[in-house]
Amino acid sequence: MQIASIHTHLLSQPLDQPFESATMSFTTRQHLIVEIRCDNGLIGWGECLGHADINQAIVKAMAPSLVGKNPLDIERHWLMLYNQFRDQGQRGAIINAISGLDIALWDIAGHFYQQPISQLMGGAFRSHVTAYATGGFRVLGKERSTSLGEEVHGFIEAGFKAIKIKIGFGLEDDLRDIAAVRDIIGPDISLMIDANHGYDALAAAKLGREASQFNIDWFEEPVVPEALNSYSALRTSQPIPVAGGETWHTRWGIATALQQGCVDIIQPDICGVGGLSEVRKILTLCDIYDVRCVPHVWGTGIALAAALQLHAILPPAPPSCGSSAALLEFDQTPNPFRSSILTTSIDHKDGIVEIPQGPGLGVDIDREALASFTKIPS
Repeated sequence: MQIASIHTHLLSQPLDQPFESATMSFTTRQHLIVEIRCDNGLIGWGECLGHADINQAIVKAMAPSLVGKNPLDIERHWLMLYNQFRDQGQRGAIINAISGLDIALWDIAGHFYQQPISQLMGGAFRSHVTAYATGGFRVLGKERSTSLGEEVHGFIEAGFKAIKIKIGFGLEDDLRDIAAVRDIIGPDISLMIDANHGYDALAAAKLGREASQFNIDWFEEPVVPEALNSYSALRTSQPIPVAGGETWHTRWGIATALQQGCVDIIQPDICGVGGLSEVRKILTLCDIYDVRCVPHVWGTGIALAAALQLHAILPPAPPSCGSSAALLEFDQTPNPFRSSILTTSIDHKDGIVEIPQGPGLGVDIDREALASFTKIPS
């Protein structure tokens, strides 16, 4: 069996209702899907985090190095691509591209062996996972408190028992919104806040101290990801557990952050950190540094399926009856690709998501829907 060809699908769809975080505006959803075809007919699907146009160009540059090779040599291919492109970047877009290719290779392996990826990676600890709703962005053209309240009410009605909202829009406004959300959801629903690195260390510390009265589970990306010293300081200058890591790429980037004591909760994204091969190594680092792993998830149904295979193998930490359960980030912002490109959508029931048990990622692609969203096929 050999890799016959590699194709990319750049999905793009303008949003009827644009929204923004502290540092980014979203008027269009774009994601890059990677498809690897083998000479025996097997196909694997992957996804890259980040800028879709850049990811597409890099995947195309990497493709000739994989064509003609055995797709089951996954670790060998990862190291070859990393070494070949390391001078162009050990972080960022190079690793995003490797991530998408790596996920697709694991999908092929699952279909070859007729097993879910979780089984190939050592076996599953669970068949379902608790999900938390990610939302609470600032909707453009709408009054913030009204749109946020409506959205949070919707999460509760849908059965979610945990919610994450966006902040980073100013201390006074953020504290008002956090208080309002806590009042809506009551004391029993878990609440997390994500600043998308919208603060400096002083402002983040002040917000954390004042927001702690609202029983916040974690304070995500309080400052820019490069500011590792500030991350470390925030763990002692304010009382809310600090989370981050979606843009700390590879085991080396994660290891540096863990060595400096930057976070209480690490959040690697499979589609950006280096794929399933790399995140499996990062789980060992989490054991060594005794840091909880709650992966970041942002993308299409393919990214969600890959995340679920990872959540299946997350070990209990610590391995006891009282261990914290795995927690899946379930993005609830407008995204037409989350379910439409899958023949069977991944849904939740009262905040619980079943992990696909089919071979590979456990999902099948609706090619007609995929084509309808594809901007630049290759």
